[in-house]
Amino acid sequence: MKPIEINETMTWKLPTFTLIALATLASGCSGERSGATGWAYNNTQNGGFEKQAFFSQETAPGLVFIEGGTFTMGQVEDDLTMNWDNIPRRVTVSSFYMDETEVTNSFWLEYIFWLQRVYGDSYPEVVKRALPDTLVWREKLSFNEPFVNYYLRHPAYRDYPVVGVSWNQANNFCKWRSDRVNEQLLVREGLIAHNPDGQIDEDHFTTETYLSGQYQGEPLAEGLKDYRPNSSGYRQVGFSDGLFQPAYRLPTEAEWEFAALGLIGNSYAELIRDRRTYPWDGHYTRDDNSRSGSYGSMNANFARGRGDYMGVAGNLNDGASATAPVYEYSPNDYGLYNMAGNVNEWVMDVYRAYNAVDAEEFRPFRGNVFETVQLNSAGSIADKLDYVVYDIASLEADIRAYQNVAAKNFTDEEQNLVDNVFTAIQAAKEDEKLKRQEEAMEQVAEGLELIIDSELLLAPDLIDLFVDNVSSVPGELQRRNMTVQESLGRDNYREADNIDYKDGDFQSSIYYGDDGFKQQENRMYGFGKTSLVNNRSRVFKGGAWNDRSFYLSPGTRRFLDEDKSSAAIGFRCAMDRMGSQTMNSPR
Repeated sequence: MKPIEINETMTWKLPTFTLIALATLASGCSGERSGATGWAYNNTQNGGFEKQAFFSQETAPGLVFIEGGTFTMGQVEDDLTMNWDNIPRRVTVSSFYMDETEVTNSFWLEYIFWLQRVYGDSYPEVVKRALPDTLVWREKLSFNEPFVNYYLRHPAYRDYPVVGVSWNQANNFCKWRSDRVNEQLLVREGLIAHNPDGQIDEDHFTTETYLSGQYQGEPLAEGLKDYRPNSSGYRQVGFSDGLFQPAYRLPTEAEWEFAALGLIGNSYAELIRDRRTYPWDGHYTRDDNSRSGSYGSMNANFARGRGDYMGVAGNLNDGASATAPVYEYSPNDYGLYNMAGNVNEWVMDVYRAYNAVDAEEFRPFRGNVFETVQLNSAGSIADKLDYVVYDIASLEADIRAYQNVAAKNFTDEEQNLVDNVFTAIQAAKEDEKLKRQEEAMEQVAEGLELIIDSELLLAPDLIDLFVDNVSSVPGELQRRNMTVQESLGRDNYREADNIDYKDGDFQSSIYYGDDGFKQQENRMYGFGKTSLVNNRSRVFKGGAWNDRSFYLSPGTRRFLDEDKSSAAIGFRCAMDRMGSQTMNSPR
C-alpha cells in the first residue's frame, strides 16, 4: 500500500473528503506560504508543517443547522406552578446543530444491536445497561401493559420517540453515535475497511482511541502523506484534518430553548417582531393561519384537558393516544419537529432554580466537571480500558439499600451471598484507595461472578445493581477529573467539579464558616429531607403527550435524577458548530 497523496490527478479517488479537508495536502498544490514567516506550507524541505484547505463543517447525519444569537431566556407567560425557576434573562448561544427529531426506537434498537455484537459474549452487563426501562409505562390504576410489552420493539412503533431512557443512558448513546459516525467517515474515504465482525470487546473503533493510536482497524491505505522529514512517509488522519465530526451530545438548556422558540422566523434585520409563547406563531395550540392547509389542526401532541388525550372518535384532535411518530406535526422555523409536546427532552444542565441568574450570559450552562485523559508514568496517554469500571461507592450504597429493604426475607444462603459480595467490595475499596484501579475492578468482577454462579432468586436483582453502576466500558480511554494541583495559578477555575458553584457549595451555604459542616453533603438543599434537588438533578423541557399546554412553552422547566426515566421523557442530540456562525459566510 502507498500513502494517500491528493493532487490534481487523484482527487476523484476520494470523492467527499476532498471537499472538506485534504484537498491541498500535496506539496506545491497551492504554493501557499505562511503570512508569519514566509515559509511554504506542506513542504518536506521546510520541516513539513501542514495547512489543509477547509471550506465548511459537513452536516452530520440527522442534524439541522441552528444559527445562534441573543434571546431572552425564561418564562413568557404566567408561572402557574409558582416555582419561580425560569426568570427571564438575555443570553447568547453560539450556532450549533440539533437533531431534526427525537431519537427513535429504531435508532435505539440499532444501538443495542451494536452493543450486543461487540460486548454481548464477554460483558453482558454493558448491553443490559443500555436497555430502556419499559416498566415506566405502568400505572397502579391504568392498563398500559401493551406499551410495556410492545412499544420498544414492535415495528409499528419504530419511528416513535424512545422513552424510558435516563439522562445517563442518553449520554452514552451520544458517545456511541459520535464514534459510529466518525468510523463511517473513515470507511467512506477508503482509509479503513468496514469490519463489523472483527470488532469485539475492547478492540473496536472509538474516535479517541483512533486518534491516540490505540486502534488501527484494517487499513486500506497506508494513510495520509506525512511531510515531516524524518517520518515514515504517511500518517493517520488527525482531528486537525477536518474529517472527523465533533462529538454528539445533549443540548444545553439555553440551546434547547433557543432552538425550540425558532425566533429566526420572527426576526427582521436585528429586530424580533413578535415574541412566541410556543415554538410556532400566535398564542393558540391549534394552527390559526387561515391560509394554511392545516388550519385548525393541532400543532403538538399533548393532553388538551382532563381525560382528553386524543379527542373524539371521528375527529381526533392530535391523533395520538400517547406518543406520536416523530414527523407527525409541522416543524418550527429551524426545521425541528416536536419541540413542544410528544415527549419531554433531556438537556445537559443540572437543575437549579436560579440557573438563569447565576450562569454566564454567553453559552450559559450549569454542570461542568472538567476532565482529562489518564496518562501513564511516561507521560503518554494510558492504555484504553480492557475491563468494566464500576462506581464502587455508589454500588455499595445501592446494595446496602436493597439489603435494608429485603433482608427480612433473606434465606441464610442469600444472606451469606450478600455478605461475600460486601467482602469483595471492601477489598475493591482498599485497592481503589491505593489507586490500583484495575485490581479494584477485578475484586468487583469477582463479586459479580459470585452472584452469577449462585443461581439464587435474588441474583437478578443484585446483577441489576451492578449494571446500574457501570461508569466506563472496555475500549474507552481512561479519564479522571482535573486536580486542584493542576489548576494552581488559574483565575477562571480551580476545582474540577463546578456543578454547585454559587448554588450549593460550601461558600454559598448558610453554614459557611462552620468547619464541622464543611465535609458534609447536601449542605444547602437537604436532599431527601427538605428538597429533591441535588447535583444529579437534570433538567428536561418541552412538554409531553400527557402534559397540559402550559408545559409546551419552551421556557418551562422541570427536573429528574439523571439515573431515572419516564414514559414521557426522550431526547435529541446536538453538535457544536466549528468556525463560522453562519452557513453562507466565511466569517
